[in-house]
Amino acid sequence: MSDTHSATKIEAPGTDTGKPAAKPKKDENFFSFLFWLVLGVAVLRSFIISPFNIPSESMLPRLLTGDYLFATKWSYGYSKYSLPFSLPLIPGRILASQPERGDVVIFKAPPQNDVDYIKRVIGLPGDEIQMKGGQLWINGTSVPKVKVADFVVPVSPNTDCGPGFEKVLDSREVCAYPQFRETLPNGKSYNVLDMAATPQDDTGVFVVPEGHLFLMGDNRDNSMDSRFPPVEGGGVGMVPQANLVGKAALMMFSTDGSAEWIKPWTWFTAARWSRIGSVI
Repeated sequence: MSDTHSATKIEAPGTDTGKPAAKPKKDENFFSFLFWLVLGVAVLRSFIISPFNIPSESMLPRLLTGDYLFATKWSYGYSKYSLPFSLPLIPGRILASQPERGDVVIFKAPPQNDVDYIKRVIGLPGDEIQMKGGQLWINGTSVPKVKVADFVVPVSPNTDCGPGFEKVLDSREVCAYPQFRETLPNGKSYNVLDMAATPQDDTGVFVVPEGHLFLMGDNRDNSMDSRFPPVEGGGVGMVPQANLVGKAALMMFSTDGSAEWIKPWTWFTAARWSRIGSVI
C-alpha cells in the first residue's frame, strides 16, 4: 500500500506558466483607425465641405490664381458628382435646390463632366441671356454696369498681366485692369473685368433650358463659359444643374506663387494674408 498522495498544483500569482502572453493587436487597431479616418474624410468631402483651388484667372477680380477655398456641398443637393471619383452611387440628384443668380458655383464641366470649373450663375431656367457691346442683358433688360477704380494686383508668379496692363505703383510692378460693378435683377452685385472689345462681347440670345444654368466668369475677356459651346478644355455651354458640386463659400488660403519648399520663410511671404477668411 502506497503512502504517496496525489495533489492539485496551485500556481502562485505571477508565476510563469510558460505560455506566451497575448500581444495587443496593434495592426488591427491601426487599420481600423485608418478605415474610420478615410470614411470620415470621404463623408466630410462628399456631403459637408470640400477644398478647391483656383488654377486660372477666369474669375478675376474676385478669385485669383493661387486661391484655395472651401465649398459647401449641401447647398444645391447631392448627385454622383458629389462623391469621390464621381462614383455612381446616387441616382439623379437628391435634396436638390436651385442656385440664385450671382452665386459662385463649382461644377463638372461639360462635355466630359470630369473636370471641376468655377463660374458665376447668370441665367436660370427660362431666362434669355445676351451680350451686347460687353453689356449683359437678362430677359431683354440690360444689367447695370458702372465703371469703378481699376483692379490692381501685384505682379507675381501667379499673375500674368498681359500687354498694356503692367504699371509701376509705389515702386512695385502691378497689373491694373479696367473694372466694373454689375448688379443683377435680384440685387446681387459683384465686380467684373472688361479689358477690350472681344468677339464674346456680342452674342445671340441664349435661352436657358429647364434644369440648366447659364454660367459666366467675372473676367469677361478671359473666360471659356456658357457663351461658348461645350468643348473639352474650352467652353461649357448650358450646364446641367445635376453637374453642380458645391457653392464657393470661404477663402481658406491664398498664395502668390513665389514660395519655395527649400526656403521655409517664403511660405509666409508668399501668402496673401488679407484674402484669407474672406466670404465669397
